[in-house]
Amino acid sequence: MSFFEKSLLTLELPTVLAMLAAEAVSEPAKELAAQLEPSPYEGEVLRRLGETTAAKTMMIVRGSPSFYGVKDVRPYLARADLGGALNTRELLAIASVLQCARLVRAYIAEDSVGKTPIDYLFYALHANKFLEEKISSSIVSADEIADAASSELASIRRHMRAAASRARDSLQKIISSPSYAKVLQEPIITMRSDRYVVPVKAECKGSIPGLVHDISASGATVFIEPMAAVKANNELRELAAKEKAEIERILAELSAECAAHRDDISADYEVLVELDLIFAKAKLSYKLNCQQAGIEGKGIVLRRARHPLLDQAKAVPIDLELGDSFDTLVITGPNTGGKTVSLKTIGLLAAMNQCGLHIPADDGSNIPVFTHILADIGDEQSIEQSLSTFSAHMTNIVNIIYECDDKSLVLFDELGAGTDPTEGAALAISIIEYARQKGAVIAATTHYAELKVYATNEPGVMNASCEFDVESLKPTYRLLVGIPGKSNAFAISKRLGLGDDIIEDAKNRVSTESASFEATIEKLEKTRVLMEKDRNEAAMKLREAQECAKKAAFLRAELEVRLEKADVKSRREAERIIAEARETAEQVFKELDEMRKMADEDEDASRVNEARAQLRRKLNLSEQSFQKDIAAELEDKKSARPVQPGDTVQIKSMGMKATVVSKSPDGVLSLRAGIMNVTAKEDEVLLLEGEKVTLPKNKTPKGGGGGQMHSMSIASEIDLRGMEAIDAVMTAENYIDSAVMAKLKTITIIHGKGTGALRAAIQQMLRKNKSVKSFRLGRYGEGEAGVTVVELK
Repeated sequence: MSFFEKSLLTLELPTVLAMLAAEAVSEPAKELAAQLEPSPYEGEVLRRLGETTAAKTMMIVRGSPSFYGVKDVRPYLARADLGGALNTRELLAIASVLQCARLVRAYIAEDSVGKTPIDYLFYALHANKFLEEKISSSIVSADEIADAASSELASIRRHMRAAASRARDSLQKIISSPSYAKVLQEPIITMRSDRYVVPVKAECKGSIPGLVHDISASGATVFIEPMAAVKANNELRELAAKEKAEIERILAELSAECAAHRDDISADYEVLVELDLIFAKAKLSYKLNCQQAGIEGKGIVLRRARHPLLDQAKAVPIDLELGDSFDTLVITGPNTGGKTVSLKTIGLLAAMNQCGLHIPADDGSNIPVFTHILADIGDEQSIEQSLSTFSAHMTNIVNIIYECDDKSLVLFDELGAGTDPTEGAALAISIIEYARQKGAVIAATTHYAELKVYATNEPGVMNASCEFDVESLKPTYRLLVGIPGKSNAFAISKRLGLGDDIIEDAKNRVSTESASFEATIEKLEKTRVLMEKDRNEAAMKLREAQECAKKAAFLRAELEVRLEKADVKSRREAERIIAEARETAEQVFKELDEMRKMADEDEDASRVNEARAQLRRKLNLSEQSFQKDIAAELEDKKSARPVQPGDTVQIKSMGMKATVVSKSPDGVLSLRAGIMNVTAKEDEVLLLEGEKVTLPKNKTPKGGGGGQMHSMSIASEIDLRGMEAIDAVMTAENYIDSAVMAKLKTITIIHGKGTGALRAAIQQMLRKNKSVKSFRLGRYGEGEAGVTVVELK
């Protein structure tokens, strides 16, 4: 065993590999997992890590593929290739591998080739469904060949069943016969030497002619094959021999087909084992909550790293950087404080990374590839080999110094321990310096104050310590980089009850230089604790701010949802209104068609005009209903601020949009709404500020709002030329309504001369309109027959 392999054993890599093997499904993959070794090549490590990451990603989407039934069938295939016939168990094992290859091949999508580093393995599988099904359909179990394996075997077994039935029938007659009741030991049919027989009392064996095949242990029973069954038993024996020969032929045929596909099946087996191992790595990554680490540069960066063999829920994570700004880390602190665990964590995670395993650490971790990971950890004193603690450590150190280079990670536990402290400390510094000169990355634990001073003063060397709570006399296992540790011997002794006079005497015996150094460390520790407290408070306030931000974001999202729901409700209401309008329009179109038919049939013009008037009343009722809905919706709304000239408002009673022209001292507003000038009180309008309001088309003021408006201005004439009669009548009625609201007495409707049809339709409408007092054609200078002058009530 090389020292590198011994170091991996010391770091407990085999235990981690045992955990990996437990995640594998097939026995061959478990064996490969246990034999996995760290690779010293960056390309190989990158490939391994990429495969593990790809498998972990696939498991998120599709779960893990099944590798159940993967066995090493290569020896079976080799024997079949030499012409040997395989037995049923061996053929079923081959069928199991073929089935697994087919299912695993189907695990990956057809269009995903080349998208992940392990796609090529899936596409390397040869799915031979024909051979798989042929074996499975021919062999029911390890002890049974199916009748369907061949037509000849099915025929033989059919004849066997018939011969057996004849033999049983002949024997059934004997045991059922009253004349043989006293001769038979029991009225049953049994078998001896694959032949049907009956049990006969020994003293009556001559009563049934036949062949004796067996005698019971007591000698009281003789098993006789009656002559009536001999022929059928002989036929059954012959058929059994044929069956055996046919089964051997079938197995030989299946073996030959397996031999013909030996290379493909062997390749499938190897690919399946490799995939099983890769997915076992992914499962272990999930189990330990691991992440892929980078391998760039020479520096180790660990973010919240945990030892994989500790309880992940309780393990205290460590953070450290080693190899970039400094190449050596000297870890100090009391015993059982976590120094050795920190050392092992560094070495074990490096070895896991080079095995292609994810490490139990957070994103941002980085571990470069080392050619050697060399560790001297633990006490290996041996009475048998006459090695003391110091000698055992020094033997390991000699091996480390011999093998390390600029791509080595070197780990020393209690460097220089087991001998005179002064000499041990000097030797430890020299060993570290030698390893540094060779370019190695080093982490060492110690209790020597000299090494603390060395790490403080020497460029490229950094102190670190494992935190210890003196109050509770318990380590916190936190690794603090940049701060040397204290042994805390005096504080611990005092807490355990040692007298103050003894402790004071011990302090006086410590050299002034050592006492000063320890005091400095104590001051640094107090400063660190205060800074840590401030940092924790700042972190807490940051978390509170983040929580507030999250809450604000949640409230904003909730408000957006509510607004969206309100918008949806508004859209539904608009859809309802549109649906009603469409329904009214459909009715209008139907009645228009009827009117056209009536006109085509030359019916009375008064009847046509009456129908038109009814149609107009329906449209007016629909429009008034819609306006009431708008007015009711606007009634409860209030303006956000006092209305000023230049603002855009909405008239509540009419649902119309208008611009404020001026505002009188008593609060009366002058408004401009299209062609109309309107005056209104401030509480009769709604300010539209920063809001886009979509107003219904063709909205005109109705008489219902006249009681609220103080005055209204509208043109005294309207031009209807070029319109269809129906549209012109509707427009004229709207205009008359507006003129009434504006308190006009006389208006002029321009309809043109033409054929007179438009004039007749207008005048027919005027006769029925309750707002019209009288009407006449225009005089000379007014437009004569091209206009109608209307006097309103």
